[in-house]
Amino acid sequence: MPRSNYIFTSESVSEGHPDKLCDRISDAVLDAFLAEESNARVACETFATSGMVVIGGEVGLSDEQRLKNYMGRIGQIARDCIKDIGYEQEKFHWNTCHVLNFLHEQSAHIAQGVDRDGAGDQGIMFGYAVDETPELMPAPIQYSHAILRRLAEARKSGREPSLRPDAKSQLSLRYEDGKPAEVTSIVLSTQHADESQTSDDIRAIVEPYIREVLPAGWITEKTEWWVNPTGTFVIGGPDGDAGLTGRKIIVDTYGGAAPHGGGAFSGKDPTKVDRSAAYAARYLAKNVVAAGLAKRCTIQLSYAIGVAKPLSIYADTHGTGEVKETAIEHAVAMAMDLTPRGIREHLDLCRPIYQRTAAYGHFGRAPEADGGFSWEKTDLVEALKKVV
Repeated sequence: MPRSNYIFTSESVSEGHPDKLCDRISDAVLDAFLAEESNARVACETFATSGMVVIGGEVGLSDEQRLKNYMGRIGQIARDCIKDIGYEQEKFHWNTCHVLNFLHEQSAHIAQGVDRDGAGDQGIMFGYAVDETPELMPAPIQYSHAILRRLAEARKSGREPSLRPDAKSQLSLRYEDGKPAEVTSIVLSTQHADESQTSDDIRAIVEPYIREVLPAGWITEKTEWWVNPTGTFVIGGPDGDAGLTGRKIIVDTYGGAAPHGGGAFSGKDPTKVDRSAAYAARYLAKNVVAAGLAKRCTIQLSYAIGVAKPLSIYADTHGTGEVKETAIEHAVAMAMDLTPRGIREHLDLCRPIYQRTAAYGHFGRAPEADGGFSWEKTDLVEALKKVV
């Protein structure tokens, strides 16, 4: 039986965290290529350190000359991301940092399998949903994201000019009868402008926003606050710590509340099942819970490179199911074509919608009018009920 009384912790990092900055650049490159051609192939990695950004990986367009011409835009794409995030530090400034581009054409040996509608790689992908928040996400990660998103809004609007882009949050939630009941501790570290600002000064700035975001009653007199616990945090971003695409996969997904297949998302076009099948698995798990078939659901999919059909489909309702897991496995296979092409078409993934996913989670977001976060829709509910 699953535990019903416990404390669980998840963390998030802001868009200015060095790893998230790299995710953002990689996804911006992806969006630029998809805007040029919906079937573009992209596997873009970014590394950032003091005064420098290095971009590498493989890309592909149907026209070789157009691809060569397009390479000249990569540096400006990176600078635009850095500028929007807000880095204008002496040792990491959007206008003065070096941007090195080492992108090259996609391997023909990888392309041959994808061109036959197979998966772009082997791997296992997980999706998860739980009914403890309106978004059907685990509460610790959902609200860790919400805190940092709200602080970024306050910073960018000019309301809190002393805040800077790099930040991390962490929430520990006490559960009673399987539901979140109380925040036992809040950890918030944020870069700031003035070395004279103390931890107490920063807490006075951020606490109202944290209280605004968290549900009423979750913060109590017993809640422990750890705001900039080391003291000064002026040196931040890639000047303080190097960044790399794909190093925050648990932040990107479920905050450790569910398994992860191990593959990162950012910088990968939707032929890569690391990304598209993980989105499909979340979509299916969310619709299972939204349909009332379970209060909690994990879906696993597996693939082989160059093979279209998923090798396996696994469902686990963690003892909360209203029907057998085998019935759910059958239902999701009937309700959605889970080949790589089927996933791309069902969720309309071949469009420039990825830069926005690079910070504050790939899941638990509202579906958008232009197709962004399409995997968060609950439009399979009736189809799943019918099959079951």
